[in-house]
Formats: sequence, structure tokens, C-alpha cells
Amino acid sequence: MPSLKDLKNRIKGVKSTQKVTKAMKMVAAAKLRRAKEAQEASKPYSTRMLYLIKHILGTLENEVDTPALLKGTDKDDIVLLLVVSSDRGLCGAFNSSIIKKSLSYAKELTAQGKEVRFFCVGKKAVEVISKYQSDKIIFTVTGVVGKKLDYIKIKDLVDKLIELFEAGKFDRCMVIYNHFLSAIAQQVTCEQFLPVDNSMLEPVHKQGQVSAYEFEPSQTQILDSLIPKHLAVRLYYIFLENIASEHGSRMSAMENATQNAGEMIGKLTLVYNRTRQAAITKELIEIISGAQAV
Repeated sequence: MPSLKDLKNRIKGVKSTQKVTKAMKMVAAAKLRRAKEAQEASKPYSTRMLYLIKHILGTLENEVDTPALLKGTDKDDIVLLLVVSSDRGLCGAFNSSIIKKSLSYAKELTAQGKEVRFFCVGKKAVEVISKYQSDKIIFTVTGVVGKKLDYIKIKDLVDKLIELFEAGKFDRCMVIYNHFLSAIAQQVTCEQFLPVDNSMLEPVHKQGQVSAYEFEPSQTQILDSLIPKHLAVRLYYIFLENIASEHGSRMSAMENATQNAGEMIGKLTLVYNRTRQAAITKELIEIISGAQAV
């Protein structure tokens, strides 16, 4: 049975941990608010750019002029999984749910006869997937999410993906991340990133319809310039979703940890009081027994 000193030290240690988890919860709540504000601010720009691409697609005279980043290749043999995790832990099941979905989806694609490769973003994804699928990883990057998400770093990632796509390293890229629903709920999402999902690009006008605009340079050249920007903005938005989900998950995890610490302090305090009372009772019995013996 632990001594009174041991119990007292343990209670003190749990109280210190409770202060840390409470502070981390407050920090995560503040970061979550900023992430949501940045996410909302980027949405109109992304929506308008997508509308512009749809509009230009409707003015193309034939589908041959459609860039490969939109129509893809004729093959679907190699699938690249872009796994977006965080560099830090202490955020509940945030990272484990993304990695679990990635590995299970890779197994499903392999069963369909497709070759699977990984593009890992974030320290947690790199650590775990390297353990199980190290031979299938073609690129890893960490430190993308720092104190502030940098659009230039996101653009560099998109340029790398486009380079791999044009080199024939994959036929289709699926991005796996956590979609933010609320501070206490996130949903693991798997969506097509490259080539751009056709469901997102239904033309505003019918194919070949005369547009009210004249294009200089040609529509194809404009699309070649716009599509990488659209992909960068889309990936930037996905990262913001993932960051908001991370902070929401961390906030919930730290709140639960704080409550658990409070319950543990209560139990330890009860054990401490009982042990102290037993020690006092034992001393009284020894004193009384000694007095009677005299």
C-alpha cells in the first residue's frame, strides 16, 4: 500500500497534468477559431475559380483540347494515396483514423488489381505508413503545418504531384484527410484530387456553345495556367479543413483528459484520507495499548 507521501506526490503530479491539459484545450480552441476563419475566407476564391474553369470548359470546341489534368489518362492502374496527417500527437483518434482509412483503402485497391503508392504529408503518417508500406512510399514531407499554413509550401506540393502525374508515376490521386464537421465531430474523407473530379467540373454551358467572352490567349492555354492554381487552392482548403479537425480533436481530447484527471484526483484524495485516517487510528490504538500496559 502506498505511503501518505507517495499519495500526496501523486495527487500533486496529477494536478500539474490537469493544468497542462486545461491550457492545451484553451490553446486548441483559439487555434480552431482562427483555422475556421481562414477556411471561410478562402472559400469564395476557390468557388469562383472553379466556376471560371467550368465556364471555359463549356466553350471548348471539342474534348481533345481538354487538358490531361482534367480528363486524365486512359489508364487507371496506379493509384496514389495522398495521406494528410499532422506532425503532432495528443489529438485523440485524429491521426489514427486517417491512417487506418488509408491502409484499408490501399488493401481494397490492391484486391482490385491496382498498384498503390503513397504520398505522405505529416510526421504521424510518415512514421506509421513507413512501418507497414515503406516500399510503396514515393514521397514524404513534414513541417508543412507550422504556426501558420504557407500557401507557397502547398503550391510546391501541387507542383510535385503534377510532375509525378505527367511522368506517369500514377494515373489517379486520392486525397485522404479529416473533413471538419464540428469541434467534436470530424469525418475521414477520401476524394479524387488528380485528375480533377468530373463531378466538380460540369460545364456551365454546353460543349462548344458560343461564349459571350473572347479569350486571349486560347482557352486551352488559360486552363493550363488556371488548373494548377485551382489544385493549389483546393489542397490549401483541404489542409485548412484538416487543421481545423486536428484542433477540434485535440480540444475534445484535452477536455476529456482534464475531466479524467479531476476524477483521478478525487479518487486519490479519497484513498489519501482513508490511509491518513487509518494511520491516525493505528497511532491512537498504540498509545492506548501502551497506557494500559503501564
